[in-house]
Amino acid sequence: EVQLQASGGGLVQPGGSLKLSCAASGFTFDDYAIGWFRQAPGKEREAVSCINNRGDTTYYADSVKGRFTISRDNANDMVYLQMNTLQPEDAAVYYCAANQEFISARQADYEYWGQGTQVTVSS
Repeated sequence: EVQLQASGGGLVQPGGSLKLSCAASGFTFDDYAIGWFRQAPGKEREAVSCINNRGDTTYYADSVKGRFTISRDNANDMVYLQMNTLQPEDAAVYYCAANQEFISARQADYEYWGQGTQVTVSS
């Protein structure tokens, strides 16, 4: 059974940090690019950051460049998203997803999806 289990969300104040984790199982993890997507209330789901299967190519949405860092640990089938200087506009449910074809910011390219983890940014 394929699983992508996102965790690490929570409540932080503006300017704070969180590190999200995505634990993968049930597929050949190092054959897949992984993307982090988020969806805020009333908005469409959008790509936040993506990383290729080797971990040597990354993508960041303009809104998070310089603040977020994606990484992966293929030995442990894990992907991370370090989020710094969080702002209220970053509040959303964050999802990790897997794509066997190539690194992509297009959510239609992702075959497997997790259930997401809630990030709340509030004073």
